[in-house]
Formats: sequence, C-alpha cells, structure tokens
Amino acid sequence: MNDKQAVVDMLNADLRDEHAAVIQYLQHAYAIGEGEEACEIEAIAREEMRHFDWLAQAIVALGGRPDMERGKVDLSGGGPGEWMARDILAEEGAIAQYKKHIAAIADSKVKRLLQRILADEEAHHDIFTHLADKLAGGKAEAQEPLEMRKAEGVPPRVLDILQQGVRHEYTVILQYLYHNFVTPHCEVGRELEMQAINEMQHLGWLAEEVAELGGHPDIAHAALSLEGDTAQMLQADIEAERAVALDYTRQLDEIEDEGLRKLLARIRDHEVYHGAVLSDLLAEVEETAKPEEAPGP
Repeated sequence: MNDKQAVVDMLNADLRDEHAAVIQYLQHAYAIGEGEEACEIEAIAREEMRHFDWLAQAIVALGGRPDMERGKVDLSGGGPGEWMARDILAEEGAIAQYKKHIAAIADSKVKRLLQRILADEEAHHDIFTHLADKLAGGKAEAQEPLEMRKAEGVPPRVLDILQQGVRHEYTVILQYLYHNFVTPHCEVGRELEMQAINEMQHLGWLAEEVAELGGHPDIAHAALSLEGDTAQMLQADIEAERAVALDYTRQLDEIEDEGLRKLLARIRDHEVYHGAVLSDLLAEVEETAKPEEAPGP
C-alpha cells in the first residue's frame, strides 16, 4: 500500500492504541502500589510512550496530523491477576494489528518502524504472562473494577484537588507533545518534549497519591489547544501554565497534610518555571518572525 493517507490512518490507529496502553498500564501499576511488579509495569508503559512518540513523528513525516485521542482502556477485573489478563489481551490485539499493518504497508521505513515496535509488544506479552502467574490470587480484597474504586475517610476537597491536578497534567502532556510533533522549530520542540516529561512526573506523583488514598486516578483530559502556528501554540501553553500555577497556589491553603502541601508547592514551582521558559521561547520565535528592516539610504 502506497497511499500516504491510508498509511497515516493505520499509524493513527496504532497511535490511539499505544496511548490507551500507556494509561491502562499506569493505572494498573498505581493500583498495585510499590514493589517490583509495579515497576515492571511502569517500565512497559514508558516503552509504549516511546512507541507513541515514534508513531507520531512518522505520521508528521508523511504529512499527517497525530490523533491525540486514545483507544479503549480496560480497567475491569477484580485484582492484579485479572488486571494482568486484561494487559495480555491488549498486547495480543496490538501484536495482531501491527502484523496486519506491516503486511499492508509498502513503505520500507515505516515497515521497519512497526517491526521494531512489534518486537517490544511480543516481549511485553511475555512479561505480562509471567506477571499474571506471579500475581494470581494476590490482593484478593480488591474485588471491583478500578473505575469503581472510591477513597474512603479522605476529605473530599483533598481528593478533588489531587484529581484536578491529574487532569491538568494529562492535558498539558498531550498538548505539549502534539506541539512538539508539529512545530518546525527544533529548539521549541525539544523544550516542549522536556516540559512534557516533567509533566509526566507530576502526573505520576499525583496519581500515586490518589491511589494510595484508595481512589482511582481520573486520567482524563480537558480541551486541547492544537491549532495555530508555533507562536500561537506557545501562547496557549503559557496561559495553561499560568492558570495552573495560580490554582496550585490557592489550593495550598486548603491542604493540611504537610507532605501534600510540599508536593503541590514543588509542582507549582515547576509550573512557574515552565511558564518562564516558554515565554522566553515565544519571544525568540516572535523576534525571528519579524521582517528585517530595510537598510537606510
């Protein structure tokens, strides 16, 4: 198949599924908690995030636009063994789809990329199969799907603040990654990717707090600002950083737990820094875009 749009459509289908895998695996890692097994699952999620990045770059190289929505996330199952069974099914679906797309695509560069990803997915399948055997019967008290879990004995406002932070961090991760993929400015792209990585840390910290309190992290995003040129995208990113820094500052007065206060203050300070860095980049982009003055007589 040589039709570029058809190839882009297939890669976007893969992109959506990689996106879903990242979220599903992270949710399972957060629910399992600290330990070797959770670390293994988080490592797989990071590899799926790398696949997401590679696929998005391939889509842009073909003249397409990466689809930032995600595929189906399966959070059913009543405990770690059942969660691993869902992850095995996700990997089986990915393996079958990648094999189908490899067979259909003629572009040798794209085929090599998908074959590289396929090798990872087959390894992930083996790891989840091992984890399913290892975790079978573990944590029998967790007998409800993750989406039904509710934190008990926690002040509702504290949980709301944490969940609000999770949603914000997830939103800006997607927005910054998309802007990184499509901007022609290499320096801007590199900085946005670094900012997205830092926002992923924030997401993990906040989601782990929610899970430790017995809740289910609400990893859903608000509206994404994806349109415009590089300057317009940076302006949207700066506005997002300024708004959330103000939110975190106000929320600090509502938190009594000293550990949570320190965490929110740390994240807030990072967001202030992000806003300053992005403002510097915007100034550079706008300066570069200015027409040169005509020489004097």
